[in-house]
Amino acid sequence: MTGTEKLQELIDRSARIVFFGGAGVSTESGIPDFRSVDGLYNQQYKYPPETIISHTFFTRRPEEFYEFYRAKMLAPDAKPNPAHLKLAEMEAAGRLSAVITQNIDGLHQAAGSREVLELHGSVHRNYCMDCRRFYDARFILASQGVPRCVCGGVVKPDVVLYEESLDGGTLERAVQEISACDLLIIGGTSLAVYPAAGLIRYCGGRIAVINKSATPMDGQADLLVQEPIGRVLGAIRVRAPR
Repeated sequence: MTGTEKLQELIDRSARIVFFGGAGVSTESGIPDFRSVDGLYNQQYKYPPETIISHTFFTRRPEEFYEFYRAKMLAPDAKPNPAHLKLAEMEAAGRLSAVITQNIDGLHQAAGSREVLELHGSVHRNYCMDCRRFYDARFILASQGVPRCVCGGVVKPDVVLYEESLDGGTLERAVQEISACDLLIIGGTSLAVYPAAGLIRYCGGRIAVINKSATPMDGQADLLVQEPIGRVLGAIRVRAPR
């Protein structure tokens, strides 16, 4: 039995499924991850990427932050891939309770998913730091230098930078979903980013890991599939819950 067939069996036996995903879910849509061979951490910049996307760097060197942010963090032409689409289909069929994502690209919503918990925020939400006026990603792309609100304030992406805390309400909802599920599908993440990766410990059900490289959960997972996540999830047949 293949890994995909075993995953199908687990899904068919489960009543409440939650998906926990990371950058590997979106690489098949052309969005680079951070830690792979071709990821942002292995490219050469004047400063390390983790330094550039920190709160301190944003505060002290906003022009350079936005230069990197526009070039590397925004992907306006990216489209949902089979993994995003299958998860949306599973939710629509009543098989998936929630998507918990570390990604900030909004592709799960673009695919049709409704219950999406964005642990690290979204590039599609941007706010004036003074008056809280909302701006979309197109505004950031069209701006030059440091984007400014009509009131003159700096417009900041609603994404969690290094040195910033995750939203408490989103974390609480994620814990509730993971605690209540009987199958947690972990996909496209190395589980190296905390505190997000620490949420896995709240799962009392079965765990399936779909990731091309090793993760700390491999030895504890009920199922490990080291194949491209789009191929694996794309092959799943969605059946109505029993």
